[in-house]
Amino acid sequence: MKILSIHQKYIPLIPMKSLSLKLDDEVFKETERIIEKLNYARNRYINEALELYNKYNSRKMIKDQLRKESTLTFKESVHLMEEFEKIVLDNEAI
Repeated sequence: MKILSIHQKYIPLIPMKSLSLKLDDEVFKETERIIEKLNYARNRYINEALELYNKYNSRKMIKDQLRKESTLTFKESVHLMEEFEKIVLDNEAI
């Protein structure tokens, strides 16, 4: 990562992509109001918001996958328990 010196401040240069973005008017107005109060650059604010939203959705997808796999595991466990019960009952009958 390259470092750029500006007025004795060191800022890491992170590769970035440019994109065109269309926002709903109300979302834009609220964003502008917030970044003005926070004294934040719009670009930085949107980057951090997307990073947070990506983390949220990644965790949600993992949670959904775990729930799905847990359900499958539970069903298989019940099936195996039923099979073991049959074996035990068959052995007791002998």
